Amino acid sequence: MNNPRAFSTELVSRRGAAALAVLLCVSGASAQQALTWDQVKAKFEATNPVLKADQNNVDELKADEITAYLRPNPQFTLSEDGTQVAPHEGIWRPTSGTQVSPNFSYLHEREHKRELRLQSAKEDTQIGGSLHEDLERNMLFSLRSAFVQTLEAKAVLDLAKADLEYYDKIINICRARFTDGGQAQVDLDRIELLRVQYESEIEAATVNLRTQKIQLLQLLDDRTPVDQFDVIGLFDFSTDLKPLADLHQVAVDARPDLRAAIQSIEQARTNHKLAIANGSTDPTFGAWFSYNPSFYNPYAHVTLGLSVSVPLRIFDRNQGEKQRTLIDIDRNQNATEAARAQVFSDVDSAYEQVRSGITLLVPYRDNYRDQATRVRDTVTYSYQRGGASLMDFLNAQSDYRVVQLAYLQLVGSYLTAASQLNLAVGREVIP
Repeated sequence: MNNPRAFSTELVSRRGAAALAVLLCVSGASAQQALTWDQVKAKFEATNPVLKADQNNVDELKADEITAYLRPNPQFTLSEDGTQVAPHEGIWRPTSGTQVSPNFSYLHEREHKRELRLQSAKEDTQIGGSLHEDLERNMLFSLRSAFVQTLEAKAVLDLAKADLEYYDKIINICRARFTDGGQAQVDLDRIELLRVQYESEIEAATVNLRTQKIQLLQLLDDRTPVDQFDVIGLFDFSTDLKPLADLHQVAVDARPDLRAAIQSIEQARTNHKLAIANGSTDPTFGAWFSYNPSFYNPYAHVTLGLSVSVPLRIFDRNQGEKQRTLIDIDRNQNATEAARAQVFSDVDSAYEQVRSGITLLVPYRDNYRDQATRVRDTVTYSYQRGGASLMDFLNAQSDYRVVQLAYLQLVGSYLTAASQLNLAVGREVIP
């Protein structure tokens, strides 16, 4: 290993392999098929019990539409009168004067009450569907964050393994120098003792990766053993970012919580119309058939009777409900304006986080990582030939790890911010 050019070429090759492993997030357990983001998302939507339970609520609202449009049931009454129960003046004919009357009555609803109830129920279902989409939107953000954190944990673990592999090569070179008499025992001991830090970093990264996988499995409601579960994806960033004004318009059109707020205004107006309709009078029509009635007409053996019952709405004309629903319209309009303002605020904040992340990442990608690698390789080469002190060598190793780890953490922060922007907009604008 005394050839400087061969040593430098080998280090550059090793650095390129480590960088490729970090960017592609190669699975540690190649025997199992790693899930992509699209596969994780599809599995989540199909299996998550919280989403399923909320969908059941939407289905219940849909069933309520049937109830809302039902007609009032007709009433049937069978009455009997005129049966003699005791003799009178020695005569007892119990059934000769019995009068039997079947009675049918029906409440007729006026002012389109049924239609308005159905319309209100349908609008309630639409609101429930929009809120279900909003729940899914928020839960997908949590899922995407867990997915990104898993990718970041994998990248950090790959980096720690690559650093240890590189450092082991340095230790072997130093041991060879020590054998040849070109390395002091104390310097060799200090270099070898530093290896425990690399081992600790690998162990910490392994625990963190398993923890992130456990959280992801919980969201998927999956009982797969952690060692048999893996995900894969491109752990990188993009400088492409749509104009803020375009994202504002997309968010206004796509955010389900804002859509639910607008739908609530329409339902409040329908409920106000229904309250006015409920203040109207609904007549009850009745008809009955009488057999053997005791009327003055001796020939009226079979008779027909009709009735109309009209409640007098003198005091109760549903005034309170009319006023309440009118106020509810104003309340929902104000809530919608607040929701619209919140949408713009969410988009602005998330957009700034993404923009800031890109600003920080670009110099790392273009300069800092390469500079840290060159400094590490140069100082390592100089130290092996006595041109640099042990402290310079250790500092260069530490600076390289700090820069590379900071880059991975910034990429993770960018991807989380991108997920936040997708959440704020209401759909994926950054894949």
